[in-house]
Amino acid sequence: MAPQVPTTRAVPGSDGAIRLSFAPVVKAVTPSVVNVYATRIEQQAVSPFASDPFFSRFFGEGQFQSRPRESRSLGSGVIVEAGGVILTNRHVIEGATDVRIALSDGREFAVDVVIEDAQTDLAVLRVREPGDAVFAAITFANSDSLEVGDLVLAIGNPFGVGQTVTSGIVSALARTGVERSDYEFFIQTDAAINPGNSGGALVDMDGHLVGINTAIYSQSGGSVGIGFAIPANMARLVAEAGVNGGQIVRPWFGAKLQAVNADIAASLGMAAPHGALITEVAPGGPAARAGFASGDVILSVDGMAVDDPSAFNFRLATRPIGQTTKLARLRGGTTSTVDFTIQAAPIPDEAMIAQISGQSRFAGASVRQLDPALAELKGLPYDAKGVMVTAIAEGSPAEAMGLRVDDIILALNDMPMETARAFAEIASQRVRTWQIILQRDGRVTRSIVSG
Repeated sequence: MAPQVPTTRAVPGSDGAIRLSFAPVVKAVTPSVVNVYATRIEQQAVSPFASDPFFSRFFGEGQFQSRPRESRSLGSGVIVEAGGVILTNRHVIEGATDVRIALSDGREFAVDVVIEDAQTDLAVLRVREPGDAVFAAITFANSDSLEVGDLVLAIGNPFGVGQTVTSGIVSALARTGVERSDYEFFIQTDAAINPGNSGGALVDMDGHLVGINTAIYSQSGGSVGIGFAIPANMARLVAEAGVNGGQIVRPWFGAKLQAVNADIAASLGMAAPHGALITEVAPGGPAARAGFASGDVILSVDGMAVDDPSAFNFRLATRPIGQTTKLARLRGGTTSTVDFTIQAAPIPDEAMIAQISGQSRFAGASVRQLDPALAELKGLPYDAKGVMVTAIAEGSPAEAMGLRVDDIILALNDMPMETARAFAEIASQRVRTWQIILQRDGRVTRSIVSG
């Protein structure tokens, strides 16, 4: 899945050149694009009066119990490995109980979900029983070589009508604010993208994948010529993790950033507002060890300009762990280059993780002790204390008590919970009542529950 060297661009020089067809590119690429069918089982109330206590008492609660309902969603995907590995959007298959794909020749296969990555809105699927089938894998392009004005084709299954090809140009690069994800750095195109195109291919004129179609801007639900795709350089990292059967390992810079506005640029003597301003550095983190400090502005990564924190996060995330990259830094009016070795966030050791079982009121809860890397990921101060709930077993006492994933438990019965070990020891005790102080969605609450 190595990126291809870009070809020389040229404007059509004659009427004959303008009338040339995209058909050869389409014929080469369409076998690599699949339709994705995701089935979900949802609970649906059988009456609009189900939540009304009067009607429940009058007719009996059994009359208004919710019933399972099957719903289906349509999307697209791209084959990235000949053994039957497919890349698509996470939102296409999120919550699905059954996922199937259909090839362009009509063959269908059941697939397993290998990776669901909320941070990129990408998912990796693998054909469950491929048999003797060999799948046409697409070739990745280097999306960093794209330029505004390049011709592109979007291929997918809009509105479930069947595989469809639309053409357009790259309208803009590095778009942010499109959807909620940790790596917002989208390719914008005017190639028509509609519901059902999500997860499909955006390809260049060499038939190489430059992006995964993901979102549209529309007030009507149909295409208005503003579509967005996740760049291939990010998609390739997720695809490779799925092909290799491993987990996605992301770099950690270890600093908080903000955009440079006009006022900040003027105060720093910059000619124009651009770059990512460091506002806080994690103690002992990679940025601190590389000599970065609050007030520094990162201007570029390996010579590619950084316009804002989203651009920096994307550039860093597409570099492999262990690689040394060059970061241009502005400090005190002077620009210098810093060699920065890409490092992963530290893996918590066993002492920082606890799983509660037995007769405890907290049985079924898994927690992790806060550290600077986790605190940054969750938008908390680097010195935040407490233990974060990372998982809740279905039907467990912890679920019945109302605990949720990402809750931060600050104290139990007036005992500060600064380590996972302390939480495991206290939570395993038998007491008559629990006084719990926790932080949820930025709000600190105090509650009392029975033991």
